[in-house]
Amino acid sequence: MHPSFDLASVWVMAGLCVLVVLFLMIAFAKMFRKAGPHEALVVYGIRGTRVIQGNGTLIFPMVEQCRELSLELMSFDVAPQQDLYTTQGVAVTVEAVAQLKVKSDQVSIRTASEQFLTKTPPQREGLIRLVMEGHLRGIIGQLTVEQIVKEPEMVGDRMRSTCASDMNKMGLEVISFTIKEVRDKNDYITNMGRPDIARIKRDAEVAAAEADRDIAIKRAEATRASAIARAQADQERVAAETASLAKQAEAERDLNIKKANFLETTKKAQAQADKAYEIETNVMQQQVLIEAVKAQQVEREAQVKVQDAEIARRERELIATVLKQAEIERQRIETLANAERQRLMSEAEGRASAIRAQGEAEAEIIFKKGEAEAKAMNVKAEAFQEYNQAAVVDKLITSLPEVVRALSEPLSKVDKVTIVSTGNGDAAGAYKLTGDVTKIAAQVPALFEALSGMEMSELLGKIRLIGDKTPKAIPPATPSNS
Repeated sequence: MHPSFDLASVWVMAGLCVLVVLFLMIAFAKMFRKAGPHEALVVYGIRGTRVIQGNGTLIFPMVEQCRELSLELMSFDVAPQQDLYTTQGVAVTVEAVAQLKVKSDQVSIRTASEQFLTKTPPQREGLIRLVMEGHLRGIIGQLTVEQIVKEPEMVGDRMRSTCASDMNKMGLEVISFTIKEVRDKNDYITNMGRPDIARIKRDAEVAAAEADRDIAIKRAEATRASAIARAQADQERVAAETASLAKQAEAERDLNIKKANFLETTKKAQAQADKAYEIETNVMQQQVLIEAVKAQQVEREAQVKVQDAEIARRERELIATVLKQAEIERQRIETLANAERQRLMSEAEGRASAIRAQGEAEAEIIFKKGEAEAKAMNVKAEAFQEYNQAAVVDKLITSLPEVVRALSEPLSKVDKVTIVSTGNGDAAGAYKLTGDVTKIAAQVPALFEALSGMEMSELLGKIRLIGDKTPKAIPPATPSNS
């Protein structure tokens, strides 16, 4: 046999087995029925009638059949359309609510299934309502209106006890029976309470009258007692006021005496305090004046010291800026001249003898020139030493342009100038600006007078004296014999 044929047969057989298993499972699922806790399955057929609760069973098709019977609570209104007559012959209309269910035992379920298995819920409620209305009519006929209205629980208990036997025959039990409303067409129930209401009103009025009487008696007694107490209180009050006035007079007298004594003592103390204050004030004023004089003396001494220190500082500054610089300049020139002479002498010695004399002459000339400059600086230094004030004047005069330039420099940095005229006749516009600049420049001589301690005319006189002095003659340099 061919191998591929055997493999196809195996697959076909496997598929058929799967289909058979699925079919059996579907059939078993359809045949198996389950009952929940709220229902019962009534199975009847070839195996007889049986009841299934909270379980499941297999139902064989065509030979068995099952139906569900609800075990849930049934609630419906019991309201007869016709009037119900009480033992007094009063027609009343009663509306109630009944709650029933099928009992859970097997016998009751079988009995209920015999009665209601093929009926719909409305049909089942209709049958039960007819039975309940009949029993309600019989119970209402045995009671008065007062009992029905005032004791509804008693009516419910009678209904449950009366209907129990009939409900057992149908496999049912009454869970509760409650009357919702009782009414009549002749206002019997409305008028039923009127005697009690009238009696209650009468008793209330009598009680109110008795209470008013008792209140009037108590009020009169209280008024009399109050009047007596008020009279006694007035007497005691008058006596107390009299005693109080006497004590107040005594207290006021004592107080006035104490006030007079205290005032006398206070005035004496105040007079002593005022005198002592005046003496102390005079002493303090004298001390203040003494301290002020001492402070002025100390201030004057400090000002003198400051002026002396400023004079010494100015002298040291002049020495450092003028004399020291002249001395340094002289030494520098001599050093340069010596260095230059040594350099030229060294160069001359290295040259040929033909130019030796010329080199020595040039070196001698340079030396003499440096010596002359050094002597000129010495003369200037001597002049500064002889004329200290003149040297100060020279420095101050030569610095005048720099001071004026520094004063006018802020104006050169102004980007925009706005001139406002006051209209009082003074110069305005650019004339005012140039006039202010001229006034600033005119303050420079006063500044120098404050710094030098001399009038400007004296300073110019010193300059004139310096110009009149003739410098000392420098002897001509004698040529050296080479």
